Amino acid sequence: MQFPGTAKPPVGIVFDTAMARIDDVLALAMLHGFGGKDQARTAAVAVSSGDLRAAQFCDAVAHFYASATTGPAAMFMHFTPIGLADGKPAGESPLFSKIGDPAHPTGIKSINDTADPSTLIRNALTAQYDQNAAVVLSGPATDLANLLDMYGVKDWITRKVRLLCVTESGTQADAAAARKVFAGWPTPIVTVGREIGEALLFPGDSIEKDFAYSTTHPIAEAYRAYRHMPYDAPSAAMAAMLYTVHPSDGYFTLSGSGNIRSLLLDPAQKERIIRTYIELASAKPVPRKPPHRPDQDKKDDEKKDDEKKKDPAK
Repeated sequence: MQFPGTAKPPVGIVFDTAMARIDDVLALAMLHGFGGKDQARTAAVAVSSGDLRAAQFCDAVAHFYASATTGPAAMFMHFTPIGLADGKPAGESPLFSKIGDPAHPTGIKSINDTADPSTLIRNALTAQYDQNAAVVLSGPATDLANLLDMYGVKDWITRKVRLLCVTESGTQADAAAARKVFAGWPTPIVTVGREIGEALLFPGDSIEKDFAYSTTHPIAEAYRAYRHMPYDAPSAAMAAMLYTVHPSDGYFTLSGSGNIRSLLLDPAQKERIIRTYIELASAKPVPRKPPHRPDQDKKDDEKKDDEKKKDPAK
């Protein structure tokens, strides 16, 4: 719901992901990094693989980034529900090997602690300001195909969503769902090919340098567990996340014209993109302020000014 007198918040991102590859993990870290810089908000996270452990990982990562918020402000924090496709038994992916231990708490114990992905996405979109939401898809398009079947949802998507950005894995894992989404999605779509991720490798040495501020960093631990170190990781999901939040900042260009376009890499931007990857993915948790109204901030400032006039020592 939109209230008069409130400032328009940063873009709300729906991240629909299989959370099966390390670039999904790094893209999730970027989303939290954007949140700490007030450049984007997490509107919803949906796990399309159906792996309960993957949903628990997303929740544990959210708890990690919320850990810097303490005191009264922490009382106002609400963790975004995690969407989970069908609650398959925990998978064997090494990405999630430490989730649930004391260093990585999660409030998700079973599928009952998650939400239906399509319903979660619909509800998240309806809560956004008009044209102030975007969707990043880095897994099967199943959730979005189901979303399109909901009554009246296309009108909400048209009203709320400015962009859908899809990695190549999102078009291949469920081809029928992808065809349905490409045919029926009512806002612009940008696709991110595998070649983009392979041309922009996330440097593995950043894990030891830039994430060292925490000995139990869930992103760093997942990176180390995913493959024998050292290695550099393809970054298609990270590219999708970066373009979605900053489409006009010159990181990438687009092919052709029309409703469906492809992301293109300008080689001159390669170093800049990788620096941005590192900065956002490794960003430290920052304290978050409780929700506020700009007009209330103004009143608070005026009150402080009045108090200083009465008592300069304050």
